[in-house]
Amino acid sequence: MLLVLSLIANIGVLAFFKYFNFINTILDTLLGFSSHHTPFPFLTFLLPIGLSFHTFQAMSYTIEVYRRNQKAEKHFGIYALYVMFYPQLVAGPIERPQNMLWQFHRNHKYDFENLKSGLMQMAFGMFKKVVIADRLSEIVDRAYADPNAQSGKTFLIVSILYSFQIYCDFSGYSDIGIGAARTMGFKLMDNFNVPYLSNSIRGFWGRWHISLSTWFRDYLYIPLGGSRVKASKKYLNIMIVFLISGLWHGANWTFIIWGALHGTLLIAESFINDISVKLKKPVYRNLFFRIFKTISVFLIITLAWILFRSPNLYVAKNVLKKIFCYSINAPFNYSLANKSTLLFSFLLIVILMIKERYLLIIPTKNTFQFYFIFSCILITCYLFGVFNNQQFIYFQF
Repeated sequence: MLLVLSLIANIGVLAFFKYFNFINTILDTLLGFSSHHTPFPFLTFLLPIGLSFHTFQAMSYTIEVYRRNQKAEKHFGIYALYVMFYPQLVAGPIERPQNMLWQFHRNHKYDFENLKSGLMQMAFGMFKKVVIADRLSEIVDRAYADPNAQSGKTFLIVSILYSFQIYCDFSGYSDIGIGAARTMGFKLMDNFNVPYLSNSIRGFWGRWHISLSTWFRDYLYIPLGGSRVKASKKYLNIMIVFLISGLWHGANWTFIIWGALHGTLLIAESFINDISVKLKKPVYRNLFFRIFKTISVFLIITLAWILFRSPNLYVAKNVLKKIFCYSINAPFNYSLANKSTLLFSFLLIVILMIKERYLLIIPTKNTFQFYFIFSCILITCYLFGVFNNQQFIYFQF
């Protein structure tokens, strides 16, 4: 009973602030068929920052205590610190009590190695944000400001740029948050693991926003039965998880359909894998085939991001229509960005992917090396950063 009350309280607050007007709009549309209107007023209020993240973190605590995987925290201040820990408050990663509460009870002494590694991760997170993400956002925002004026080729290139914008923006924040915590001696979970190098949709979701993916896995997918049930129920469980995941991102049909699309893709992939196992067909795994799959998955994810970026379904439909119907001779709209800006942007993306693939953690043990690399990153941010007060994309969630 206490668990249910706690979940209702948390979900209720989240639903009121994020979904009240959305639900009210749906109700008004349904009543409109009978010439009536919703009796509830549409409310205007500020969304509490990071609401979705610390609500899910609070629910994680309640569920783990109920499952007896975590002892109840007797110190209200430490519990409050767990729910509202500032480095990951507004955009994650969404932590579990088993990983964090014991760390708040420890006496953290000054550690120069933690300071160096934390600052280095924060610096590279800032590089991702101001040098890459905010640079790409200028091109993407111009295109979506006037979608009717863009060609299919323009939107195809813009969509690829947006894939890296949202990755650098979100993983950049995660790097800053994880690094900030590390400077004080706290270890947060990793939230990204080079997701665009995945060669399957399932692999992508095992590498993208890991803290949210595992949250839905542990607290929704597995309790529904997970993959231990018959195939039809498993596919239903997958779709439920991704519909809710889409809704978690925002009160808009674009997010819900984005979630449904990913659920459909994962179900199709799971179905093919199930058939392969039953038929005992060997999987062809040469290098060319893996590269082809990786590129295909990236392009599918990129097309799905169009739903995520578009303000409404009408814009998303037009963008997708232009991409699938464009002529190979259609020009790119260079008023969005000139050739040198585009080439520099793609060069930054290549540098990023090489670093993420082969040097996930920048070494800091050598103090001179740390000061040199850290200074180079800061100077690069200063010289090539785009400082346009562009907030982090996931702040809205």
